[in-house]
Amino acid sequence: MRVLLADDEQLLADTVAEGLRKLAMAVDVCYDGAAAMERLGVNSYDVAVLDRDMPKASGDEVCRWLVDSALGTRILILTAAGGIRDRVDGLGLGADDYLTKPFAFAELVARIQALARRPPAGAPPVLDIGGVVLDIPRHRAFRDGRLLDLTPKEFAVLSVLMHAAGRVVSAEELLEKAWDEHADPFTNAVRVAMMTLRRKLGDPPIVHTVPRVGYRFGD
Repeated sequence: MRVLLADDEQLLADTVAEGLRKLAMAVDVCYDGAAAMERLGVNSYDVAVLDRDMPKASGDEVCRWLVDSALGTRILILTAAGGIRDRVDGLGLGADDYLTKPFAFAELVARIQALARRPPAGAPPVLDIGGVVLDIPRHRAFRDGRLLDLTPKEFAVLSVLMHAAGRVVSAEELLEKAWDEHADPFTNAVRVAMMTLRRKLGDPPIVHTVPRVGYRFGD
């Protein structure tokens, strides 16, 4: 999954981001609301973790803008204000969840993972194409009934390919959606992930390379 973490407490934000990356999440970090909206307008995120009290634009403003933009990103609000009225107000902005500071890192991870498992509005929670089943809420994948032992990154790549519904997906698009903004565009990470994913999917091949263009999923 790809996560945006926006918090003006830089040490906290950087520490949390490092922990999330160790769990194979792609995490981009910013320290004010204006930068958060800029990144959200350019990149596609599964979850945005927004501190409510940020300079340049508050977390409330970012949340309201994100909801109005209908980008489908799930929103988790962080705040030091833990009263019932504060939680009600935060959820009333359109946020999907709310977590008060200080928080346990394990709880933050659980909440992010729960939000990421929710399919976007209008998207099916389970995809079934060519005998490959992608169960998004349970984070499992099968081929012809056989459970695939995929890493989080391989699952993310497979998800991007299957959601493309036969459209060719470039390596650049895979880097954008399955990695974070610090991914080296000249890295061989996509090629390596694709190689291991194909091996685990088995025969007959269902992920095809379109020379000089990208990858296509399907028969």
